[in-house]
Amino acid sequence: MRLAHAVIVFPGGVGTVEEIFYLLSILLHPENRYSLPVIFAGPESCRPYFDLLDGFIGKCLGEEATQLYDIVLGRPDDVARRTRDCIDDVHRRRRKEQEAYYFNWNLHIDPMLQVPFVPTHDNMASLRLYPDLPGHELASQLRSAFSGLVAGNVKEFGIRQVEEHGPYQIAGDPRLMEAIDELLRSFVAHKRMKLGQGVGEYQPCYQLTG
Repeated sequence: MRLAHAVIVFPGGVGTVEEIFYLLSILLHPENRYSLPVIFAGPESCRPYFDLLDGFIGKCLGEEATQLYDIVLGRPDDVARRTRDCIDDVHRRRRKEQEAYYFNWNLHIDPMLQVPFVPTHDNMASLRLYPDLPGHELASQLRSAFSGLVAGNVKEFGIRQVEEHGPYQIAGDPRLMEAIDELLRSFVAHKRMKLGQGVGEYQPCYQLTG
């Protein structure tokens, strides 16, 4: 897998958060010399969502991670211009260094990101969610946690696991668990946790312990 040019992220739920932490794990890796341009975009009405997400990333991964993207809301023309500028910058750098446009040869993808995360209860309970991990490793662990939540909400394997063994148990640093809980409670309140859940309260597929 190789990412190129600019990446634009729109508002979503736990699946979007999983994808963002996958991307942050790549960008935070010490072997990646260049930052891939990333823009979080949406209408002005999405500001509370992106404020929450930006704060969550900062709490989990620190200020370094929040410097890896721009948030542009309510200004689609600005998003287009920034994207065009990012692509031009990438092209200039690749021309200078005689690199191909179509393949990001210098982007390192850690082996732990090249295999799917299987959301069994043992795997979810074994996640290492502690701030003393290197940033790219913690981002990868968080990506796996959210992958499991997606599975428990909407994928056949995950739903079956939860039905048979109860909610996933997710443990880690108390501050990280508090941040995750705040984010997920907001997603539940705004019905971002499970598409088509119908009438009634959301039944969590997880339990957080710190």
